[in-house]
Amino acid sequence: MKIVFMGTPDFAVPVMEAVQEAGHDIALVVTQPDRPKGRKKTLTPPPVKTAAERLDLPVFQPEKIKEDYQPVLEAAPDLIVTAAFGQLLPKKVLDIPELGAVNVHASLLPKYRGGAPIHYAVMNGEKETGITIMYMAEKLDAGDMLLKRSIPINPDDTTGTMHDKLSLLGAEMIKEILPMLEKGEVEPEPQNSSEATFAPNITKEKEFINWEAPAEEVSSQIRGLNPWPAAYTTFFGKRLKVWEAEPVEGSVNDLPGTVTAVTDKAVHVACGSGTVLALKKVQPSGKKPMDIATFYNGQGRDVKAGTVLGIDE
Repeated sequence: MKIVFMGTPDFAVPVMEAVQEAGHDIALVVTQPDRPKGRKKTLTPPPVKTAAERLDLPVFQPEKIKEDYQPVLEAAPDLIVTAAFGQLLPKKVLDIPELGAVNVHASLLPKYRGGAPIHYAVMNGEKETGITIMYMAEKLDAGDMLLKRSIPINPDDTTGTMHDKLSLLGAEMIKEILPMLEKGEVEPEPQNSSEATFAPNITKEKEFINWEAPAEEVSSQIRGLNPWPAAYTTFFGKRLKVWEAEPVEGSVNDLPGTVTAVTDKAVHVACGSGTVLALKKVQPSGKKPMDIATFYNGQGRDVKAGTVLGIDE
């Protein structure tokens, strides 16, 4: 088949590579424009562009695909395959390929439609998530489902680890679905929109730790925001990112956010419902991530039992 592939971040790279490895002709790769990155605002290509150039594939980077799609029309694809492209495709683009357009989405639809499905699945304490390959529609992630597969979310999984697992799963599944699409052997399953939940892009409010939530929920929030954009609290007016933490047994009567104990391995913090969370890896403002022993010997030396975190945000 002649395919136009659309994707932007690291997640999409294994999917694109799988399409090519399966022997299909990728006539065009469509990705987001290069963006400024880092403190120096260096113009940086998206990962899909870098991978496409390595594979000697032609690249098109429209600012808005709904207004600038002529190269897609000229490529005359049999099928469009997308994975985390980052823009909604208008009907005039969806109608170009005879076999339609399919999307590799990182959730078990209709749950977690939107741009941050992995983040929300981990943050919400889900026990599993997965990949859904679906036909694309004009409405966000609402198309008929073609193939769905789940994988567990382990207690120590983060958005980072699940991202990598789901990316590889998506690559396996696109290889499986492409010959079925080519032969007309798919059986689309409509989504039940009444069961839909949404995963919009992460806002600043989602990053701030609410210590009044139970320790299990705070732990899920921390794992769900690792490695980006990171959950944080404050101590003595300074921002403190929290990278690793886990609930501990026992209960306390302290107000949520109160440090109940400090050891060379963890800072114990009271959470909602009398639960306790052990902070194991943190990052003070302007510093690199560090273990608690390093933190306590530096900026965290004034953090003692009775210190209250998060009250000066």
